[in-house]
Amino acid sequence: MEEHQAKGKLKQFSAGIKQEWGKLTDDEVTQAEGNMEELISRVQEKYGESREAIAAKLNELKDKTS
Repeated sequence: MEEHQAKGKLKQFSAGIKQEWGKLTDDEVTQAEGNMEELISRVQEKYGESREAIAAKLNELKDKTS
């Protein structure tokens, strides 16, 4: 996959995250890129959802952009 394609997929994934969990700031999403555990922790802190539910939704969003 070319670099610009990978960047485009990352932007789609980030946009999906922001749509699902709108209370997350752009900075929080950017800081957590590449670290799913950190991202899950940030979502859990703001929304109180279970880690399992968050991970499942993230995997669903990732599959949509693959």
